[in-house]
Amino acid sequence: MPLFQNATFHISAHKLSELPPPAGVEVAFAGRSNAGKSSALNTLANHNRLAFVSKQPGRTQLINFFSLGNDRFLVDLPGYGYAKVPEAMRKHWQLTLASYLSQRPCIGGLVLVMDCRHPLTPLDRQMLDWYSPSGKPIHALLTKSDKLSRQAANQTLQQVRKELEANWGNCSVQLFSSLKKQGVEEAETVIGRWLFTPEDDVPDAVA
Repeated sequence: MPLFQNATFHISAHKLSELPPPAGVEVAFAGRSNAGKSSALNTLANHNRLAFVSKQPGRTQLINFFSLGNDRFLVDLPGYGYAKVPEAMRKHWQLTLASYLSQRPCIGGLVLVMDCRHPLTPLDRQMLDWYSPSGKPIHALLTKSDKLSRQAANQTLQQVRKELEANWGNCSVQLFSSLKKQGVEEAETVIGRWLFTPEDDVPDAVA
């Protein structure tokens, strides 16, 4: 059974004051608009509609918490970088995301979702700069890997790994395809280790 099979919607927040009290462990998912973040969450949870998927970028405009039980949460952050978002909203989310990533004490790790055809954009680098001073782990999902040949995808993987290690440290990276269901077990293993301790009743995927 997929590690996040039992994920259920918990709460949405528009601003930091609406976040639930910091408790347990949260794994945050961040990514540029239309990078495949919501699709990746749905694939990991084996659920078609856990996170809203739209062909129109910029639709995720709230911080959405999905509960795994026992104060363990997946947190879907608003997509960034969509040009048609009003300037006031862009500034609001820039401040909110920066504050959440740098100040939230219960984040166990950041999953940075990037389209493998366009990785490490300036805004992706900004997210890494906000989060990396925490010293907590970062895992990059290079989504839509089915859009590239195997050789091109692996070249991108190596280039991104090299840059992450050189500039931000404590990073891992993998190829991922929601369409082909590729990379799911690898992602489950990494994220599961952030969420669960050896004392927890951990699903087989992260044992």
